[in-house]
Amino acid sequence: MNILKEDFLETVEQLRKAADHGYWYVAFPLNPEFRKAEDFKLFERVNQAHKYARNHTDYKGAYAQRRLKPFVEELEKIALSKDLPNVLDLNGRLSPVEQPEEHFPPLTRMENQPAKDQPVISETINQVTITNHIIMNLNNLENLKDEVKTLGFKEKTISEMEKNMEKGVPEFTLNEKIAASRGQVDLTLHFKQSGQSEHYFFNKFEVAHHAGKALEDGQKYTVIMPNEAGRNMTKSFENVGEAITFFKEQKGNSELAIVKGEGKDRDMEHRTKLATMENGKVNYVAKEFQRTFRAPAVTQTFWVERGKGFTAEQAANLIQGRSVYRDDLLNLGGQPYKAWIKLDMDTPKDRHQNFLTNQYHDPSYGFNLEKVLDKFQIKELNDPAKKEALENTLKNGNRPLITTVKEGQEVKMFIEAVPRYGQVNLYREDGKPEKREQFLKQPLQEQMLQIGKAKGHEKEQEQGMRI
Repeated sequence: MNILKEDFLETVEQLRKAADHGYWYVAFPLNPEFRKAEDFKLFERVNQAHKYARNHTDYKGAYAQRRLKPFVEELEKIALSKDLPNVLDLNGRLSPVEQPEEHFPPLTRMENQPAKDQPVISETINQVTITNHIIMNLNNLENLKDEVKTLGFKEKTISEMEKNMEKGVPEFTLNEKIAASRGQVDLTLHFKQSGQSEHYFFNKFEVAHHAGKALEDGQKYTVIMPNEAGRNMTKSFENVGEAITFFKEQKGNSELAIVKGEGKDRDMEHRTKLATMENGKVNYVAKEFQRTFRAPAVTQTFWVERGKGFTAEQAANLIQGRSVYRDDLLNLGGQPYKAWIKLDMDTPKDRHQNFLTNQYHDPSYGFNLEKVLDKFQIKELNDPAKKEALENTLKNGNRPLITTVKEGQEVKMFIEAVPRYGQVNLYREDGKPEKREQFLKQPLQEQMLQIGKAKGHEKEQEQGMRI
């Protein structure tokens, strides 16, 4: 069982409080994954701890049960050790001897019942009343669920948010990732509890665009480190920025890799090595990962209010340099308006390290997406439902795939709205841009050709006059 130094010290403190408040036993996993305080389960009765450890050993690897007070005393001795390493292997430090059974408190009438009739009390350290227990406000939870869902974040994120609120964690972050046209966009959601009540607030999230290859489903960035016993320990991340930061903080030998699967299903043998470190110094970075590793990500903070603001999808597209359409904006006078918005990446960031925005008001700016699309040979426009879906996804800043015609043959192209220039851009499936004029409807192509010829003739006349 491995544990980071700061998590170990927190765990010791919380276990001491639990022992002082009447808990007798603790059960915990022995497998080599990283552990935190909530992985140590507390019990009032020995048979409860034994049953929990036995049941979980079946499918989560080996579990141990210990009397709590002697266990805490042993941990406290470890905590007082000089030069405590950044990562501890507790399996190599803890005594394997369990306290003799006669030292356990006498069985109660309940414990003499058949095991199937006995309720198992399993509370994590953060759930028991040894700390300032806060009863979660269910209305607050339901409101936040709606807000996070409205902004387009995943059910998994909502579930993790609920778990943190149930534990009464005063401040926490959650991560998501979205594949970009090039690379990956990492999203970090910030939740904070009020200082005056039990209410939580979700007021902002950050996005970071990394140019490197995006993770595939089931993959995670994993830092691999040998422990004191010479066995490998691992810590996994979905956020590449967090993975790189953690890797750079290591003092000994370590490796940063992409690994597929979780727990026992992790495929370490076929991992993709990204970087290695020897004696605290980086000695290798894979060629395709060097830009991501050394160049800072492009970042932006988006503020939200009660579920209103840019969605996760819109934010991920904005940080990639594209434009999104909002029809729910308010000016300083409180008057509603509509506009296309784009981050101004050509000027320095503001004092909060955010890009300023350019706005192209609708309809005054003159960009009408429906009319612009109608100029092009786009098969999806012939179906009203597909046409509406295409317009909506373009307004969210996406670069969807369409069917058009090139040299008499149907081809697939990515299309993107560019309101600043009153146009759309088209890209091949490999991401390379194409001249939009060749995809115009035939009469417009001929019109553009005539305009081009006229301009060429005028230029020839000007050159002749100069001679």
